[in-house]
Amino acid sequence: MAGRAIQRWVRQSPRKMRLVIDTIRGKDVNEAYALLKFSKKHAAQQIEKVLRSAVANAEQDAIRNNEAFDVDQLVVDYAVVNEGTTLWRFRAAAMGRAAPILRKPIPTGSGSASSSRGAPAGTLGASSRLCSKRTS
Repeated sequence: MAGRAIQRWVRQSPRKMRLVIDTIRGKDVNEAYALLKFSKKHAAQQIEKVLRSAVANAEQDAIRNNEAFDVDQLVVDYAVVNEGTTLWRFRAAAMGRAAPILRKPIPTGSGSASSSRGAPAGTLGASSRLCSKRTS
């Protein structure tokens, strides 16, 4: 199983999103869904969308490859929030000039589903693994 889910242009600080990502990393998918559903953090909604997309992509890969698929066997193996581009805004300054306002970077949450838990991260390039199959 190999699926991939990337979410871009989320208007929230990476630091706030990393707090939620750290709570679900290493948990199985059903437990991660429960943690995200009952979390009071706004970032939990965005991360839940990425997690659901990664699971759906893993399911589609399993169907395409005629493999058995069980959602209960998936584990949140590795998830990451990267910083994206900075929004530049300008405000009026003295003597007809403009002063820049740099908005917080827009994070890019990325992830994918992989069949092997110990696969090297370099095989997926810049993305990360969000779900993987439990090996026990």
